[in-house]
Amino acid sequence: MNLSNIIALLGGVGMFLYGMKLLGVSLERFAGAHLEKTLERLTNNPVKGLALGAGVTAVIQSSAATSVMAVGFVNAGIMKLGQAVPVVMGANIGTTMTAQILRLGDISSDNLLLTLLKPASFAPLFIALGAFGLLMAKRNKAKDFSSIFIGFGILFVGMTTMENAMSPLRELESFQRVFTLFRNPVPGLLLGLAVTAVLQSSSAAVGLLQATSVTGAITFSTALPILLGMNIGKCITVVLASFGSNIKAKRVVLIDVMCNVFGVGIFLVAMYGWQAVVGFPFWDDLVNRGSIANFHTFFNLATAAILLPCIRLLIDLSGRMLKDTKESKIDIELRLLDPAFLPTPVVALEQCKKVIFGMGATVLENFRLAVDMLETGKDDQLALLEENEKFLDKSETSLGEYLTKITVQHLESEQSQLAAELLHTLGDLERVGDRCINISEVAFYNRDQGIHFSPEARVELASMTNAVTEILECTLRAYREENAQAALNIEPLEQTIDILEETLKRRHIERLQAGHCNVQGGISFVEVLTNLERISDHCSNIAMHLTQRLCPDELDEHSRRNQLHLADTPEYQELFEEYQEKYLEPIVGRSGLI
Repeated sequence: MNLSNIIALLGGVGMFLYGMKLLGVSLERFAGAHLEKTLERLTNNPVKGLALGAGVTAVIQSSAATSVMAVGFVNAGIMKLGQAVPVVMGANIGTTMTAQILRLGDISSDNLLLTLLKPASFAPLFIALGAFGLLMAKRNKAKDFSSIFIGFGILFVGMTTMENAMSPLRELESFQRVFTLFRNPVPGLLLGLAVTAVLQSSSAAVGLLQATSVTGAITFSTALPILLGMNIGKCITVVLASFGSNIKAKRVVLIDVMCNVFGVGIFLVAMYGWQAVVGFPFWDDLVNRGSIANFHTFFNLATAAILLPCIRLLIDLSGRMLKDTKESKIDIELRLLDPAFLPTPVVALEQCKKVIFGMGATVLENFRLAVDMLETGKDDQLALLEENEKFLDKSETSLGEYLTKITVQHLESEQSQLAAELLHTLGDLERVGDRCINISEVAFYNRDQGIHFSPEARVELASMTNAVTEILECTLRAYREENAQAALNIEPLEQTIDILEETLKRRHIERLQAGHCNVQGGISFVEVLTNLERISDHCSNIAMHLTQRLCPDELDEHSRRNQLHLADTPEYQELFEEYQEKYLEPIVGRSGLI
């Protein structure tokens, strides 16, 4: 084997890996979000999960991608541990599809149709069709579809190049003697594991072994341990992807490793035990691409069949090895949204209200943290705030989906109104959480840039934050107690906050003109004011939707909003004046009140 053969071999490996990568990425993009949503939703029993994992992996040509997605869903709380394990098992089966396709290279016939099925024949055609489509395509979907053809073609061209580069080795006795070293299963296992870990793809590693089989130096006794090692080595990618995930996600990865290690152990004992006692008639026969593909598929099917009934045992074992930490707020709160309640909408809606109450308490906590950061800017406060924000984002997604499932049922009028109000409130609470994040970002920007508000600005900001704290507390209390009158009382305070914002912005401009504060500090001041005022707007929205449900005989939403803002009842005016005296008077004095 000369230098040109070595260069050709390296080029073939490179094309094979690139073709596989391009194929997987293009297929994933072409399928869009359907892959993730399919994995997320269709795993309500182990057999379906197994089939789903195998199917998705066969499509995207990457067991690592499917397993990483499943681990990510568990980490995010979207998928339970018992749902993810069958998907990962199925991914191990689906990844064998690549080897089954590559075995087409063994076809030998003078028949034109069979000849066209050989990779050396159809690979250039795939590349030509894909390239033509890519040049002509206007839409992204068409470009992705064309890239799939190119990926297939490059993959098989790489395979053919590897085979041609290694074909001279069939005549070298030294090369054939090397493979006798791997009759012992331990070196074979280690070689398979190492090659797969380096290539970061079991499909690529098995493809390389299939390409090497054309040398005529590999027997069943040599190939089988190497293949078993490759099935352990493919776990490396998923293990690396699990770094930084939570304990449940790590347990999915641990179970994946255990399944492959247990499977390899079972096969080693069975194969070498049978060989020692009875003996396989094909043990010293040469393998071809088809034999390698068949064993690879059989191993993963058999392992799944043996271990699928033991999922609960595997989960318990992983729990003993990796102890669960304290459950997060996400796990505790969202457990309330149990699908078992969906057939009974009245119960399911009550569960939704409980999650909304939890979101409200979290929003209030984040608001207080964000306001406190304007003074302190402590990193531990930011960590808690960001953790709370994850809960709010996750709650919005999960609760929105849960409410959608409720609303597709036949609901009574009152239940429909409650579901609609919960959806509106859900969005407003999540946006209040976003505003809190914005305020915290201003706080840390000020800290990092050494920006400080003037004494006058700090007094004014304290008045504004006190007003927003009150409207947020009153809104959440009215919502929890379902108090329509308390909800109506929100509006005078919201109007006061609007006036307060405009007043403070005007006074800020006067300070800038007088040179009492700098521009950077002024920008931060205005940004905080804007976020505070937007929080009060969302409180007004929540109160409006609550009163609309509790007082269904009143005006429609547009009229109600106008009625609330233009109310001239004595009660409204009394509250409006009270709030002005409480929050505006300390800033502008009696003469400045409206």
